[in-house]
Amino acid sequence: MRIAPAVAPRRDVRDGGHAAWQPVAMDCVFCSIVAADLPSDLVLDEPDFVGFLDRRPVFKGHVLLVPRVHVDTLLDLPDDLHAGLLGAARRLAAAAVAGLGAQGTFVAMNNVVSQSVPHLHVHVVPRTRGDGLRGFFWPRTTYASEEESAAYAARLAAALEPAA
Repeated sequence: MRIAPAVAPRRDVRDGGHAAWQPVAMDCVFCSIVAADLPSDLVLDEPDFVGFLDRRPVFKGHVLLVPRVHVDTLLDLPDDLHAGLLGAARRLAAAAVAGLGAQGTFVAMNNVVSQSVPHLHVHVVPRTRGDGLRGFFWPRTTYASEEESAAYAARLAAALEPAA
């Protein structure tokens, strides 16, 4: 596992025999969101993963899913987190349909190239037919207010199935 050079221990919120401390990169915006040092609209908050609304969504309800532990790319993800990451992405995709009325989702991940934040993250983007998304062209939008983004996060969180 590759860890950013500036790391600090952080109290681990996991239980059940997991490590007592986890590394976080002090200069990583996603680690700051995981640590609740930066505000976010949380959708998923679990022992190994956090999902929150993208501040510049492709479409409203666009969630970023990140592991709590700092890893740069999928290649760095510890083996014991692979299934959990995919399971959480699947549940977020279902929540977009149930909670937002999306017809489907676009689920994607960049590794190094086009990865704007060097912390592994999965994009879960709500989709509807005719929404204008073509290929890998990702137009961006904004939320009208903090209240609107909080309402989207709440709808998604309410529709999210619990982890197995």
